[in-house]
Amino acid sequence: MHLIDTHTHLDVFEKRGETPAVLARAAAAGVGAMITIGTAVDDWALYRDIATRHAGVVFYTAGLHPCSVDESWSEQVARLEDFWRGYGARPVALGECGLDRFHLPKDDPVRAERILIWQRAAFAAQLELAARLGCPLEIHSRGAFAETVAMIDASGVDWTRVVFHCFTEGPVEMAELQRRGGRGSFTGVVTYKNAEPVRAALRLQGIDSLMLETDAPYLAPVPHRGKENEPAFVAFTAAAAARELGLAPAELAARTTVNARAFFGI
Repeated sequence: MHLIDTHTHLDVFEKRGETPAVLARAAAAGVGAMITIGTAVDDWALYRDIATRHAGVVFYTAGLHPCSVDESWSEQVARLEDFWRGYGARPVALGECGLDRFHLPKDDPVRAERILIWQRAAFAAQLELAARLGCPLEIHSRGAFAETVAMIDASGVDWTRVVFHCFTEGPVEMAELQRRGGRGSFTGVVTYKNAEPVRAALRLQGIDSLMLETDAPYLAPVPHRGKENEPAFVAFTAAAAARELGLAPAELAARTTVNARAFFGI
């Protein structure tokens, strides 16, 4: 069985000197490759170095996460394109980027609105860059699904290159992505007892465009819920997805691997 964790954050493990052990545990669990996701200027070069050292196993993206956006957003976004032109491994996608209303300050509406304005501007700039580069796009959307979709619609980005990572909406929202040619990728949330709308969205999307992820170190699947997540644990999400779709685990692993390799060009 071969799986790909299409969205993980290796910086926490790298800073603790644990990357080799994490990769070894992933390989033992049948996870043959992973994509570590850029969120701000301080992790892009780190991830490039990891991907260069572990070529063929670790791939990376570069993007400005909405929760990393501040008044310096334009300076950070201006540096993104260098990673497609510079030395070493190139990103396999732009992102994660998008909109996040959930984490806006609840006690300061004026500051919240200012941050949201920055988020929209940073997202629009990254959409323009993705359209110009013609690269896949990793979307983060929390509490802002309709607005995020509208901005992508307006940007002219090719929806077939768009994935909404950690998809936690329901089938209605999934239908909106499918209608446009986009897709979601799914985390350990599909193993949570209270996540039936997410499982319904997974079933609606089906196997043809399904991709799986951990979003490690967050959102560990059952039976590790509440613990630190890591790429090896995508195997538990894969098992749950196989049950939902009525597929043998080996078939689900093979088809999601094909989907991921085609989407990211890896």
